[in-house]
Parts: sequence; C-alpha cells; structure tokens
Amino acid sequence: MNEKRAKPVMLVTGLSGAGKSTALKTLEDIGWETVDNFPFRLIERLLDTPPSKSVGDSDPPLALGFDSRTRGFDPEKLIKRVKRLQKKQEYEISILYLDCTDSELERRYSETRRRHPLALDRPAKQGIALERTMLAPLLRWADHVIDTTDLTAKDLQREIREKFITDNAAVTTITITSFGFSRGVPNNIDLLFDVRFLANPFWEPELKLLTGLDPAVADYIGKDPAYAETIEKILDMLTFLLPRYQDAGKAYVNIGIGCTGGRHRSVHVAERLSKDLRAAGFSPSVLHRNLASRPMEALESMQKLNGHKGI
Repeated sequence: MNEKRAKPVMLVTGLSGAGKSTALKTLEDIGWETVDNFPFRLIERLLDTPPSKSVGDSDPPLALGFDSRTRGFDPEKLIKRVKRLQKKQEYEISILYLDCTDSELERRYSETRRRHPLALDRPAKQGIALERTMLAPLLRWADHVIDTTDLTAKDLQREIREKFITDNAAVTTITITSFGFSRGVPNNIDLLFDVRFLANPFWEPELKLLTGLDPAVADYIGKDPAYAETIEKILDMLTFLLPRYQDAGKAYVNIGIGCTGGRHRSVHVAERLSKDLRAAGFSPSVLHRNLASRPMEALESMQKLNGHKGI
C-alpha cells in the first residue's frame, strides 16, 4: 500500500518590492496553486477545501503569498500557527522569504514612482526600515531565502524554477496553424514561415481541388528542389527555440505556416513539421484554418499572369 505523500504548502513572503508577485507567478507557471494576500487565519479552512475539479485527480502544491499589507498580519502569531500545522503529517509547510537591500529597494520604488505601503506619506526609506523590523521573525524562521538585490525578474524566475519545479509543471502548448495569406495572417502567431516559394499544386488540374492532406499533393510539393532543405532548416530552428521557450515559462507557442490560399503547401508543410516535431519529443497540435475554403481562383490567376507561378 502506497503511503500518501504530504502536500507541500509554501508561504511566500518578504519585503515589499523584493519580487513576491514575480515568485508567485512563476510558481503558478510550474504547477503550483497560488493565492496572494491570503488572510493566514483562514489557512486551516483553505487546506480542508478539496482541490478544484479543473486540476483533475492531482492535488498540486500550494503557495500562499502574504506580507505586511495582508489583513491581520502578525508574524509571531503566524509562526505559532505554522508550528501547529507542521505537526500534521499531511502537510509539508515551508516559508520562502524574498530579501533585498534597502538601497536597492529604494531605487526600485524611485524608478517605478510607487509609494511604499508602510510609507505613504513618508520617504520610502522609513517604510522599508519599519517593514524589515516587522518581518525579522519570518526571516529567521524561513526555510528558503532568496536575495533579489542583484537579480533581474528573469533571474528570479529562473531561480524559482530551479528550486521548486514540480511534476505538475505546465508543458508549453505548441500549435501549428496553416493558413492562406490571401485571407489574412492569424493574429496570435509567434513564429511565422512563408512557404509560397515552393511549387504550387494549384496549377496542376488534377491537384487543384485536392489539399495538402492528399499524398499526391505531398509528392508534388516534395519534388521542389528547395523542399528538403526548407523542412530541415525550419525544423532545426524549432527544435532549438522550443526548449528555450519552455525554460522561459512561455505557456503557448503558435507557429504559422502560410501559402497563398492555405489549402496545399501550408497544409502539407504543417503536417510534415508536426510529424517531425513529434519524432523529436514534442507534442504539437495542428490547425488548418483555410482547408475548407474555396480555391482563390482570381488571386492565383492574377499572380500567374504576373509571372509568379510558384506563388
């Protein structure tokens, strides 16, 4: 019989301006359930609440953000409550404290022109000093301390990911969309590839009414001298970029493959790339926006008259 693993519950706190919001957003991206500015006196009620149906059968780790602005904030009472919770074997309670030097916090508040929450009518320096004194017990009690003085937001995101990645971490959703330029470019495309230079099956009477899903069309496009190298170079770029998007926490990557009408070349190339990406360990989905659209006879004929048979 498998013993039930204790649920990780991390309390995220620290000095205002030290990066709590960035930390919580990053934790959410890597599979944690997050709640900011949560009244800690209600934590038992929250922990007794079953997870949302949207998370399925999983019960993701929980991160609760709070600081000096949280209603009922009292570090000493909070620590006593944490000690009680730690005695319960079903929870693994820890504290993440985000620290930063006074001078750097002053600089951040000055640059953003925001007022310190504890110094609305005084210099930020006074509010920072007061808050540091208030939070001192939590700093001493913290399990994890990250000093963000010399960290950019991306540096902090990377450190959070390295320390707290979970099995529930979201995998970047990859979508490949074929489309026709004649009907406009989709507005959510991150990476766009124009394949209108490839041989156009539209000009072959026996292929004109077929689509890029038909083997005869695929064979025709595949005979273009530039085809093999095109697929190789696009695939090389995608296999280089996609893991880096994943590491950066990008939730969605939309790849657009465009030709004139969106029924032949773009459809085939999208299918071919999806197959090759799956072989490389990715899991793309494919959408063919204009597959059911009628052939753009007028546009294709106009381009033929202009001598652009490949387009």
